[in-house]
Amino acid sequence: MNTVHFHPISKASTFKWLLKREYWENRGGFLWAPLIAGGISLVMSLIGILLGLWGLRRAAESGDLHIDNTNINVNGLDLKLLTANMDAKGMADLGNALDATLVLSSLWPFVVLAFVVFFYCLGALYDDRRDRSILFWKSLPLSDTQTVLSKALSALLVAPLIAVVASVLTMFGFMLILSVVVLAHGGNPLTLIWGPASPLAFVASHLSWLPVYLLWALPTVGWLLMWSAWAKSKPFLWAVMLPLFAGIIVSTTHVMELFNMTSGWFWQHIVGRLLLGTLPGSDLFYRTDQLQSVMRDSDNVAAALSPASQLAALGLPELWIGAAAGAVFIIIAIRLRRRAGEI
Repeated sequence: MNTVHFHPISKASTFKWLLKREYWENRGGFLWAPLIAGGISLVMSLIGILLGLWGLRRAAESGDLHIDNTNINVNGLDLKLLTANMDAKGMADLGNALDATLVLSSLWPFVVLAFVVFFYCLGALYDDRRDRSILFWKSLPLSDTQTVLSKALSALLVAPLIAVVASVLTMFGFMLILSVVVLAHGGNPLTLIWGPASPLAFVASHLSWLPVYLLWALPTVGWLLMWSAWAKSKPFLWAVMLPLFAGIIVSTTHVMELFNMTSGWFWQHIVGRLLLGTLPGSDLFYRTDQLQSVMRDSDNVAAALSPASQLAALGLPELWIGAAAGAVFIIIAIRLRRRAGEI
């Protein structure tokens, strides 16, 4: 007689399954939203390039295009002619301009990420109670700790990682569009696009940004999950209006003056950390030196956003204090999840 042996599923396998569940149930926001945002960015960039080329072509045909104080009148637009006398400084300026446009073109998936993660966390634990599917999930051999942590990790790592991939694809798509335009107008994409620009540096920068985002967004994600697990209705109002009302009360009562602080400190370090942590790059506003460098030095885009610069955020006390607070919020969300029943 054959004996059937059942092997228990490991906690790692269970957690991996939970992450897959979160991805498939939220694939529209996690995957398609950043990809569509990147596609829209490419379409808008293409339209802008075509309009710019149209304007340059008209200027060339009318004799209003000047190089070295000499009128250039060509049939169409010859990029090889326009860049023939470009010196080393000119090529460096071209590379910096390309880097700036690469960053701008690849930002759209990250903007979408901020909204996707924010509203995903608000509904992550609330929706299970609203549609009463929590009764089904609690009937399975799944712990509340694993469930909450899978949702937190989906928001802090899975969604940002997909956004990074979408951003990189958008960046290289933009470079391909520029390459086709350059080829069509007599230029060499290798020397005019791929050589001066720094796409690989930005790929490394995006990847190094992931651990920073995970820790920086932790207080916001924990805060939203906590209210998602607690609120019986309208978790958005509880999660958003409570810190906003607290900020208004602090501002009107000037209570922070008792601690030799301004109300602006409360808005930045309490309200901002609770509500804006899912916005990529929000940590720059706590690193004023780097923020001023990015805004002031247009010729330092790649250096300002280098991996070393991104990882420098790990030295911020605000990051670790916020991460600790976020961990506390997640622990509270787990305890609330254990006591959750029907709404």
